Amino acid sequence: MLRSLNKLNSLSPVASTRLAAVRPRSAQPSPAVSEAGRDTEWDRAVPFERVPTPSVFRMLKNFAPGGRYNNASLPDLHRLMREDYGDLLRVPGLFGRKDILISFNPDDFEKIFRSEGPWPYRPTLDSFLYYRTKVRPEVFEGMSGLTMEQGEPWQQFRTIVNPVLMQPKVVKHYIDKVDEVAREFMEIMKNVRDEKNELPADYDQWLNRWALETIGVLALDTRLGVLNKTPSDEAEQIVKSIRRFFELTYQLDFLPSMWRWIKTPKLQELMDTLDSLTEMVKRKVDDAVIRLEKNPSSDSNNKSVLEKLLSIDRKVAILMAFDMLLAGVDTTATGSTGILYCLARNPDKQEKLREELRSILPNKDSPLTVENMQNMPYLRACIKEALRICPPIAGTARAVGKDVVLQGYQIPKGTEVAMAAMILHQEDKYFDRARDFLPERWLKDSSSARKNSHPFVYLPFGFGPRTCVGKRLAMMEMEILISRVTRMFEYRWNYGEFKIRGAVVNIPDNELRFQLKEVAD
Repeated sequence: MLRSLNKLNSLSPVASTRLAAVRPRSAQPSPAVSEAGRDTEWDRAVPFERVPTPSVFRMLKNFAPGGRYNNASLPDLHRLMREDYGDLLRVPGLFGRKDILISFNPDDFEKIFRSEGPWPYRPTLDSFLYYRTKVRPEVFEGMSGLTMEQGEPWQQFRTIVNPVLMQPKVVKHYIDKVDEVAREFMEIMKNVRDEKNELPADYDQWLNRWALETIGVLALDTRLGVLNKTPSDEAEQIVKSIRRFFELTYQLDFLPSMWRWIKTPKLQELMDTLDSLTEMVKRKVDDAVIRLEKNPSSDSNNKSVLEKLLSIDRKVAILMAFDMLLAGVDTTATGSTGILYCLARNPDKQEKLREELRSILPNKDSPLTVENMQNMPYLRACIKEALRICPPIAGTARAVGKDVVLQGYQIPKGTEVAMAAMILHQEDKYFDRARDFLPERWLKDSSSARKNSHPFVYLPFGFGPRTCVGKRLAMMEMEILISRVTRMFEYRWNYGEFKIRGAVVNIPDNELRFQLKEVAD
């Protein structure tokens, strides 16, 4: 077993040396791998140095207290930068970071994805990578995880997990278990309402607990018990630590920060948060591994994700379970929040969905099964449309795999480009009536407003070899939760515009006081 972690009270001199070692990595070109020739437009294009860019002074001024970008969420930051510099800009590297481009053009997205080659380079959260590879390498045994690995190590990791996580039959194995968690959560939602039938101000924490309990089933094939009326201190700490992880990595890796050069309070807080989180999650993973190794499944068809991975590569299995617990809480909870918000603000669409669900679930407690979940076109359309309007993340990023031309500018191989898709989702240029919630646009037989959609503007789970490995499981979780909530309740939102705050994930900034009334049948 991996040994337990000790609390990190301060960075030792050795750790400080390791901190400095991160700087060369940030200053070097990303190892994009395609060896294809340059873009044919290259010789006619404008040099990279002339891409519109703010000065370092202006960047620091805008991010300082009272500045134009201060305290902005990532989507709002993208909107402001686009207003200031146009559809392609170069953000100067500060405090050891590389320059990074931000593009607001889906034609660029397509060219970037088409250039990435078999080993796509996706920029990482450097502070998280630093923790795993420099501060606690003995815990992770030289592996940084699927989202952090690059090049051939990434491909080897992905080759192991793809057959397990990307197969539809894996999803089928978990439907009844995930539905059991969702049914328990419905009882909680009934009981935590106030006299106005509104959910409490901390309902986002309840949603995170549902997501954690569900990902425990998926990653560890066990119930964690975090939906108990009075959860354990450990359960509450896991949820709070995951939320804080996303907030701190945003401040360290997306906003100007000197952590690569000197120890900062935010870096120390992140290291402490990760130490605490690693210790708690590691115990859960270790317990599951011991249980499965002592009592393996007799039927190979019924093996869990963790058990299947253990039979292939024990180190990969343990790290993948760890990362599923870390990455599968706020993202799924935030995605589900956006779906509920869109349906709550559009009661006609909600009722149309409820009618579809009545045909599948005649009674509110009818079971969800592999068979009846195959016939939910409007549910899936609602989820797709809500993920367009309220996605869990603002976009994605890649390093270009060869010299390319974007919007008339030379972009050298290895340049990192952020593809800011979220703010484009609400533009009529790409979706007719883009600000309206129209699930019908995703139905096959619909003539509704989808005709202008660019094929690379809406990619909720990414594209290509690095598409989200957990997308099937995430969709199944959201389908089951939204089915249960909509079949059980009529729900409304009475508090204005949905807002998010600065973090890697689009964390809700509103109190989630949905109003719920049980449906008659």
